[in-house]
Amino acid sequence: MRHAASVPKGFLRYYVLRLLKEKPMSGSEIMEEIEKQTEGCWKPSPGSVYPLLTWLRDKGYTREVVDQEVGIKRYTLTEKGKAFFGEHLKRMREFPEKFRFFAPPIWFQFYPEGAQELRETTRRLALAIWNFRDRLQQKHSETGANEAKKVFEEAAKRIEEITNKLKEES
Repeated sequence: MRHAASVPKGFLRYYVLRLLKEKPMSGSEIMEEIEKQTEGCWKPSPGSVYPLLTWLRDKGYTREVVDQEVGIKRYTLTEKGKAFFGEHLKRMREFPEKFRFFAPPIWFQFYPEGAQELRETTRRLALAIWNFRDRLQQKHSETGANEAKKVFEEAAKRIEEITNKLKEES
């Protein structure tokens, strides 16, 4: 899947603000970094990124900085932009609870009749992963990351085994 039409509205703004909080970046660097961080699943278009960067600049959330050595225009967050990012961060953390009927990252996956319990379990698992990732971003723990990696690897292995078994049965 190259493009996820189910990316929530406003998510690009959050992502761009988060990247600019880390370091100044150009529009093309932002698009490349998003593609890299989403492992190629999402690369926003220039038609999305550049108007957003213009809007952020016009509102005073960013300012342009020209790297004289390479002649690249990069954007950096202003203090107002950092506060705006904080508001977005708060909303992103509220997102899973407000939209608990979704099962990120499988936004609109429908289950066959009789599998409603599976949908709820999938939703809980996705929410747990979402919250774990958020907590790890706030405060990294090597121990926590390693423990979660073991659990995720075991779960992935078991689900793959079940999937293969189902394929053999059909």
